[in-house]
Formats: sequence, structure tokens, C-alpha cells
Amino acid sequence: MVTPVAHPDANLSPELLKRIDAYWRACNYLAVGMIYLRDNPLLREPLREEHLKQRLLGHWGASPGLSFMYVHLNRIINAYDQRAIFLAGPGHGAPGVLAPVYLEGTYSEVYPNKSEDEEGLRAFFKQFSFPGGIGSHCTPETPGSIHEGGELGYSISHAFGAAFDNPDLLVAVAVGDGEAETGPLATSWHSSKYLNPIRDGAVLPILHLNGYKINNPTLLSRIPNEELSNLMRGYGWTPHFVEGDDPMEMHQRMAETLDRCLAEIRSFQQQARESGQANRCHWPMIVLRTPKGWTGPKTVDGKRVEGFWRAHQVPLSGMHGNPAHLEQLEAWMRSYQPEELFDEQGRLRPELKALAPRGEMRMSASPHANGGLLRRALRLPDFRDYAQPISRPATERAMNTRPLGAMLRDVMARNTDNFRVFGPDENTSNKLDAIYEVSKKLWLCDYREEDADGGELSPDGRVLEMLSEHTLEGWYEGYILTGRHGFFATYEAFVHVIDSMYNQHAKWLSICEDIPWRARVSSLNLLITSTVWRQDHNGFTHQDPGFLDVVVNKNPEVTRIYLPPDVNTLLSTVDHCLRSRDDINVIVADKQNHLQYLDMDAAIKHCTKGIGIWEWASNDQGGEPDLVMVGCGDIPTKEALAATALLREHFADIRIRFINVVDLFRLQPAGEHPHGLNDADFDSLFTKDRPVIFNFHGYPWLIHRLAYRRTNHRNLHVRGYKEKGNINTPLELAINNEIDRFSLAIDAIDRVPRLQVAGAHVKERLRDMQIECRNYAFEHGVDKPEVDDWTWPY
Repeated sequence: MVTPVAHPDANLSPELLKRIDAYWRACNYLAVGMIYLRDNPLLREPLREEHLKQRLLGHWGASPGLSFMYVHLNRIINAYDQRAIFLAGPGHGAPGVLAPVYLEGTYSEVYPNKSEDEEGLRAFFKQFSFPGGIGSHCTPETPGSIHEGGELGYSISHAFGAAFDNPDLLVAVAVGDGEAETGPLATSWHSSKYLNPIRDGAVLPILHLNGYKINNPTLLSRIPNEELSNLMRGYGWTPHFVEGDDPMEMHQRMAETLDRCLAEIRSFQQQARESGQANRCHWPMIVLRTPKGWTGPKTVDGKRVEGFWRAHQVPLSGMHGNPAHLEQLEAWMRSYQPEELFDEQGRLRPELKALAPRGEMRMSASPHANGGLLRRALRLPDFRDYAQPISRPATERAMNTRPLGAMLRDVMARNTDNFRVFGPDENTSNKLDAIYEVSKKLWLCDYREEDADGGELSPDGRVLEMLSEHTLEGWYEGYILTGRHGFFATYEAFVHVIDSMYNQHAKWLSICEDIPWRARVSSLNLLITSTVWRQDHNGFTHQDPGFLDVVVNKNPEVTRIYLPPDVNTLLSTVDHCLRSRDDINVIVADKQNHLQYLDMDAAIKHCTKGIGIWEWASNDQGGEPDLVMVGCGDIPTKEALAATALLREHFADIRIRFINVVDLFRLQPAGEHPHGLNDADFDSLFTKDRPVIFNFHGYPWLIHRLAYRRTNHRNLHVRGYKEKGNINTPLELAINNEIDRFSLAIDAIDRVPRLQVAGAHVKERLRDMQIECRNYAFEHGVDKPEVDDWTWPY
């Protein structure tokens, strides 16, 4: 039951208003102290240069506005028993968040050496933007944070991810006006159209117009309110404006507006939950207009600071050897009257401390902001139940992702409140449409008659589709960071849209590895499909496997790459990924018909090892191979097998070892990645001195990067995508990039010493066959049937 909130009829009492302002002044005092001080935290003696940090770092400009929001949100948490968390889009204003987190006691509970006294405050100030301390954003070290804000644009999408399936939660999100100029943020305003008022919580964006970025005005601060209001209403929001610079007046306006917004939110929720009808709501949002660097120095050295871009970072710089600046800093800090705010021990005075919520109601202590505490393991079906029957390796074909769709369908059916599937517009295209049998696509906008014929739309849907990879990724990250699970499938060429978001999430997870109080969250699972080698009609724009190169750049403790070549290895891989925690799992698997290689038992063993010899495709048993042939990826594996068969057909005595790689990081040494092979095992597989032809799904130099330290690297010859493509048949595209069976066989002849001369005639025949295949594709528009339908002959 949602408790209604009446619209406010009375102002804040004078006493409460005074205490709220004092609490906010304490926040501002701490924010300044974090930027400037390493000693004398309560100004118990005159400020001297030795009390200052040598290097001044941080962002003052947004900090007063952020703490202003935080303090007022604390009031409605207490007044209405409202669970809430807070996301700071302009994370550069971290002092404005860290200050109230410290004052409400959570920081000291998590970090006992930052105690609520003068000694703890000294340590709290010193650590900020200081070696061995914490960064200047709302980093994972910040209790209550699920959003660092170091890179702008993702705050609203993260907020909605947190609100999904959290019906009692309010997610307040500060949106910086500089951040609001980014593409991801602009698109994420549409998220309101995906919030189900019955089962989801609420998101309250607070667009903070302080007017300036680093040294430029912001666009939304320089347009008339009417135009801004129309923009927000056009996005589907109901805007409420809070504007001014007089603190007492602004406290009153903010309190009234927050009460009004919460009343609107609870009214929407109550109506939907009592009626059982989930309709689209025009949720409230706040436009908060305050000066940049509010309450800071109005001028420095005769130049305007407050309300101008100069307030963005450190308003008073060059402190050492500048007595005038030191005097101005002390006057600024004393203007907050710290002696009225803190007692003799350096603790916030009890009457102010009472304004903060208690226990888990504090936004900084909410378990929703440490989602691993709330995470429940998925109830998973047995992935073996979806197995593709295999009578003989490499003789039958199937669509690799279709059985996965059935498996995800049943995962969703068993986990109706903590699992969602995300995808731009492609779940049907990616052969995952079985999920619609248990849950449709969420749709709260208008319906048309024709939608009933295959539209797969429902206001209760748990499949989230929107043609914005940014927004989807943000939803997904917010969802798992607050303790839930998900799965994201997207086209390979356009997963690059979220390169930077992947980077930021990987950095977040990397830092969390070293924070003991951060509970482990579900891994982020990305299925990369519609891959480079099957872009028969989309052409060159859809041919880019380079996301794997981006993944490899990040911390090996959190990165995983899998290239399962068939249905059963894909099912085994996905089951593992859905169970894992604190990783980013990238799974590359095409959606088209492909040869099937391993029965389920063999697939499980192969995926467990991550790399292995396929005995059925090798003939070097009991001796040294002449050649090691490697496949990594579905099409590269097929072509490597076909090349192996060609070589055995033309050279009866050649001994070939065939290896398949599923877990790409097995190629790295054990000391560089947790999944890496030790040198002895690597040498055993790849030999120390025999030629290795490695047929790879992606850009070939990535394999060299992973394996450059291996003993036999000089004999490792990698074939992969080389940016040569257009409207090609699969085989023609492979020929263009030299990953086809003919190129591989020719390469092998050139690498095996005893075949370099003896194999000349075979090389000529292989080149002729290659030309025939290319000409056939140009004439008929498809590959030769005997090549396309090739199966393993042995």
C-alpha cells in the first residue's frame, strides 16, 4: 500500500528551516575543507599555509547544489518514511555528496579511521584527491554511490535501472546542466516511458542549472524557462522550477516542491496499484537553478567567481605564498560558522545530527546502493535440457542462438522480479524471441490495433527494447548494481556505441575488488551477435569485431571473453556467466545456421577447459604434429576445419593437431589473467617449434598481443578480419580477409618445411578453387553449395 502525501499547505517551521540551513552550511564547510585542508579541520587556530594541501584538486562549483538536494531529500525520507538513494550525475561535485554521507555517520562506520571527531575529520579532509586516498568523483569508495559520474551522460539511465522492480524505492538523480548536453543523457529522458508504476519504484530527476561548465555557459541554462519547460514536457515529464540564490527562501521552495513531487509520485503509484492498471505516467522532475559555486567567494582578484565558470573547480588557487588568498579562504570557511555546527570533540551537534535518517534509511547506507547485499542467486533451469543433438561432429547445422532463447525464456519464467533481458531492437532478429512466450516487450505508450499481430507488446513486459544502446546499458548497469540480474544482446558492429560505458563499468568493478564492504554483484553479460562474418547484405558498416580489443584493455580480474562455436558450447557458457559475479562476460556467437561440433557432455568439458584439442579433427595422436591448426569463433572454426580436411586430402602423411579456443584469455600467461594457461600447458598444446595457423574471429593482432610472451610465438601465424569487406557472401568475405579454407591451406603449405616445394601443385589447385568460388558468388549471389554445405569428411 502506498501512503498518500498531501500537498503542502504550510511552510517549514522557523526552527526546522534554521536547522536545515545549518546542516547545509556544515556540508559546504566540509566540501571546502576537502579541497583545501590537510590540518586544522575545525579552524581552532588561525589558518596557516602548512594547514593547506600542496596541490589543490576538486570541484567546488556543483558541490553546494548537490548537498542542498541531499539535505532536502533527507527531510522527505524522515517525514514520509520514504526509502531513497541518490545519484550525482555531475560526479565531479563529489565533495557535495561526501559531506552529507560523512555527517550522517555512514562514512565513519565504513571507515573507522574517518571517525566523527576532529581527528577523523582531519583524515577525511586529507584523503580527498590525495595520493593513497580517494578520487574527486562519487567513486565506489563512497557509501551510497552506484554512479561515479566521472564520465557524464549515464545518471538517468542508471537511476531507472535501480528503480526497476524496486516498488518502494525513490531514486533521486542530480543531472548536471553540462551533462544534459551529452547524447546519452538526452536520450535517457525517454526512460520515463518504461517505468511501470505498479512494480517499479520512482525516479526523480533534479536538473541542476548552475549555468556553466568548465569555462563555458550551459545550453539549458541560457534558454527561457518556457522553452525548457516545453522541452521537458515534450519528453513526457512534469517540470517544477526552484530558482534563486537566497538560502532561506530556497530551502522553503525546495521543501514545498519536493513534497509536491512526492505527492504526485505516490498518487500515480496508488492509482495504478489499486486498479491493477499500469499506464504511462508523466512523472515529476525538478529544475533547480542556483549559482555555480553558491555561497563561495563572489570575486577573487577582482574577477567574478560565484555564479560564473571560475567557480567550477578550485575558486582560490595559488594559495602558497599568497597571504591575501589565504585570508580570503579563512574568511570563506568561517562564514559557515563551524563553531555553531560542531561540538568541542568535532562532532556535528545533536540537534543537527537528528535531521539525518537512521540506519538503512540513510541514502548512504541503503542496501540498494550496495546491491550485492540484496542479490539472490538466479533459479536456473538445467542448460542441458536445451542441448542440440549431435550424432557426428561437423555434419549437422543449427542456429546457435535459438536454443539460447528458449533457455532465457525459462530463466525469466523462474525469476519474475529480478531478471530482465535488454536489447536495442533485435531480440527477434537475434533468434531470442522465445522469451516473448513468458514476457513481452515492456510498452506503456499508445497501442494500435496492428500491434496485436506480432507486436509482442505489454505494459507488464520484462523485455526492455529501445534503439539506444546507451540507455539500455545504463539501465542494465543500474539494475545489477542494485542486486539483480540481466542479459544484453546486441549487434557486434554497434556494441562499440557503449565502448566508453563498458570502460567505466569495468573500472567500477576493478575498484570494488579492493573494497571489502562492497558485496559482490551479478556479472554483466553481453551477447555479441550478428557478427562480422555473416553480414551478407548489411555490408562493410556492419563488419567490426573490434569490441574485443576494447575489452582486453581493462583489468583482467573483471574481463572475460568467450567465443563458443556451436549451440552446446554457447549454452554451457551462458549458464556459467549467469552464475558469475563481479565480471563483464562478453560472449561472441552468431545467430545464423552453423555447423555443430560437440555433444553436450563434450561441450561442457571443452568449456570448462576453455581451450582444447579436438581429437576427432586431429591425426597427430602418438607423435609430433607437422602443423597446429586453431579455430576461434564459429566461421573461423569451420574454415579451419575445412582447411585441415583439404590438407589431409592432398597430403596423406601430414599430421595436424586441431585446437579450438572458447575462452580467449586462456592464451595469456597465468600471471597476466586468472584464466591464463601456464607455460607448460600452453607449450604442450601449441608445441615449442611447430607452425601454428590460428584462425581468429576478430582483428589478428589481438592474438599476438595476448600470446607475445609464449615460447612458440615466432611460429604463430594469425588470420582474422583485416577491414576488407562489402556486400559479400560469407565465403567471399572470408577469402578477402584470408581466413578461408584455401588461404589457410596455402599458408600451411608455406609454413611446413617439407611441403614448401612439394606442395606447389596443390597450392595452384587451391588458388583455382578459390577463384571458382569467388566467381560463383559474383554470378549467383550465394556461395557454391558444396562449399557452403561442407561437412567434416573423416
